[in-house]
Amino acid sequence: MTAKAFASSADMADKRQTLDVLADGVYAFTAEGDPNAGAIEGEDFLVCFEALATPVAAGEWLARLREHTRKPVRYLVLSHYHAVRVLGASAFGADVVVAHDKTRELIAERGKEDWESEFGRMPRLFKEPDSIPGLTWPALTFSERLTIDLGGGRGDLVLWHCGRGHTEGDLVAWLPERRILFAGDLVEAQAALYTGDAFHRDWATGTLDRIAALGAETLVGGRGAVAQGREAVDAAVAQTRMFLEVMIREVGAVRDAGGTLKQAFEAVHERLAPRFGGWPIFEHCLPFDVSRLWDELSGVERPRIWTAARDREVWDLLQG
Repeated sequence: MTAKAFASSADMADKRQTLDVLADGVYAFTAEGDPNAGAIEGEDFLVCFEALATPVAAGEWLARLREHTRKPVRYLVLSHYHAVRVLGASAFGADVVVAHDKTRELIAERGKEDWESEFGRMPRLFKEPDSIPGLTWPALTFSERLTIDLGGGRGDLVLWHCGRGHTEGDLVAWLPERRILFAGDLVEAQAALYTGDAFHRDWATGTLDRIAALGAETLVGGRGAVAQGREAVDAAVAQTRMFLEVMIREVGAVRDAGGTLKQAFEAVHERLAPRFGGWPIFEHCLPFDVSRLWDELSGVERPRIWTAARDREVWDLLQG
């Protein structure tokens, strides 16, 4: 049997990029399962959400955005620390880079290792990697909530830490007057979850409960299509919760029965593949997801650092 190519290393085909105008001055950038990004216009400035993997990749998104607005970027919001979300930050020329307190700590603790890990897993996303000037450091951080007055009658943009989930420091960006939510990787719409740095039990319960309680009518997840309408938003949250709950149940059952990590992976794969197997990055993510969850259920509170070498070891064990 032919071994599966490592992570997304064989996925080198360009994806169709789409800019959606969600409301006056509110934009979403999607690309067939690649990381999403967004922007919100203030009276005389922009707030951009996510930075993509390199300045060159970010420049493609900004070129599309500049077809609609020439306002300068005052705030660049990082939903979390992963390299494919942050290393393109220099392209924005933002006055202030904003993140959660824990995101800054994670960049300091494991940013270099994560950069090397994600470059190996997803080389196509790192367009012209030599354009990256170094690790991205937020200038403004907070622990719970930060409100940005957009001015000119545009209302507020609320940046909120809903709890531990995809990482320790995930942020969402919420436009309450317009009921639009940029959820980062806490919610995926028609894309598999990456949970290699996650807190699965917190995420599947309180964190998703807080997101659902917002009552968003438009949701931009970390990957996948924009969810339009309350029914589609609820479905995206429910799909995310189901993915987590199946993982927790199956890995827990194998571990409690004295089984192995490999058996846990096979049990989760069998349960999730019929529904999620055809969605972006499913096969890529699942070994790292199961490995982290096994650790979590074994009492390893904080995720172990992923390195390029550890990535290959886990892949060879579970997907080799």
